[in-house]
Amino acid sequence: MAVYTHVSAEEMEQLLARYDAGTLVSAKGIAEGVENSNFLVDTSAGRFILTLYEKRVDAGDLPFFLSLLDHLADRGLAVPRALKDRGGVQIQEVAGRPGCLIEFLPGVSVSHPTPAQAQAAGRALGEMHAAIADFPARRANTLGPDGWAALAERCGDDLDRVAPGLAARVAEELAFLAVRWPAELPSAIVHGDLFPDNVLMLGDTVAGVIDFYFACTEIRAWDLAVTHAAWCFESDGTGFDAARGRAMVRGYDEAFGLSAEERAAFPVLARGACLRFLLTRAWDWLNTPADALVTRKDPLAFLRRLDFYASATAADLVG
Repeated sequence: MAVYTHVSAEEMEQLLARYDAGTLVSAKGIAEGVENSNFLVDTSAGRFILTLYEKRVDAGDLPFFLSLLDHLADRGLAVPRALKDRGGVQIQEVAGRPGCLIEFLPGVSVSHPTPAQAQAAGRALGEMHAAIADFPARRANTLGPDGWAALAERCGDDLDRVAPGLAARVAEELAFLAVRWPAELPSAIVHGDLFPDNVLMLGDTVAGVIDFYFACTEIRAWDLAVTHAAWCFESDGTGFDAARGRAMVRGYDEAFGLSAEERAAFPVLARGACLRFLLTRAWDWLNTPADALVTRKDPLAFLRRLDFYASATAADLVG
């Protein structure tokens, strides 16, 4: 979450007038994250989230994301639907951006997950994969292996402004993954971004899963690798917590299952997950507008994770 586009009180009131959502009481921008502009909106009828979709989210993809959320909610998963206005419309235009008024879910995002919370997140991911199995739509992963190479080329030698030698390290990893990527593993719709700040916890229970705007068709076990990399280290990419990792895999395995082939490929999948976030964070680090209300994320936190996975075995990670 972030704020790139500012919305006046008058614009907020005009939006709410389209819904049966009460009148505006207060609204404030939410600075966490880097993708879209988000606002916490309190009205006389309750609390909502207003999301404006910025440049990285293609407005043409929004019907896919919203139908995926409706599909999961219909199957009992705790995900936030985009509300429909009185005319049945979900996607609005606000301050020149496409936007949605979204259900508010209770819960908090944890910064230092316990093994029990990691297990709950793994279980929630497995339940999500089970619920998505009959979702008919597909969406290409623009931030998959082909996208990594393209983004690295766009960053070019500026990667060395992030850290000396980073451009060469990225080129080395791209070459490794081009040869080793396990493209034969089962693919499905994945969340693609299940970091702790996209999971709302109440104690050791997952109360909600949010931010599906990277959902796409990809190797299914890669989704677990992304989540593993996001949850099982300190925020700076150091201090791998093996107990969290084992708990997460156990939760996922109990809810959905992980094949022998997926287990064997897990270190490579995790390296791909780390390279993806290293590159997108580096791009944002180099290109975030100076006046954006946004918390930039450290690209090197994923270089440290990448180095860990490069020396790990499947037995170290998933047993």
